Amino acid sequence: MAELEADYIQRMEDVLGVYEKPYHPAEPVVCLDEKPVPLHADVRAPIPAKPGTVVEPKAGRHFTTATPDRSAFQFAQVVYRLALQYPEAETVHLVMDNLNTHRRKSLTDLYGAEIGGEIWDRFTIHYTPKHGSWLDQAEIELSLFSRQCLGRRRISDLSTLQRETKAWNRQANRERTTINWRFTRRQARKTFHYPKPPRRRAP
Repeated sequence: MAELEADYIQRMEDVLGVYEKPYHPAEPVVCLDEKPVPLHADVRAPIPAKPGTVVEPKAGRHFTTATPDRSAFQFAQVVYRLALQYPEAETVHLVMDNLNTHRRKSLTDLYGAEIGGEIWDRFTIHYTPKHGSWLDQAEIELSLFSRQCLGRRRISDLSTLQRETKAWNRQANRERTTINWRFTRRQARKTFHYPKPPRRRAP
């Protein structure tokens, strides 16, 4: 395997460090990912919808939704609804990929600078490295969703997909399905053959 770049290592260590923290309701760790799903209406060609998955893996909380696209508008709405789920949290650690819509600007464009900024500041953001989507536990969640909810069925339209998604989400929350993540920073250093990064000095 090619030597990892410093930015990849830094982001990977950051995400894995968050996963290694003991569960604490004041600082929940949630992961967000998105997946296109073709819609197969009889009268038109397949159109991709975008189910977005947000999961709190250690608590078994699931917030899977189906949206018409992967726009900044849809992302801002998902983040706003997520903030409402944790009114007592000191901060919400949010792990997601480094997509250009996954930014403060998406919220300030929709909700205005003050409110959008306040919503964004509820979160501590942890971006996965480029080509490091495997570090996002929501990707595991999407795999489960694809097998358990979609299977090999042909979903005809967005409203049907949204109903099916809500039903699956309710079942997952009733069962409190958690993700048992075991890959640690120590294992990453051994697997990818890089030394433990030095601690950053406080400014």
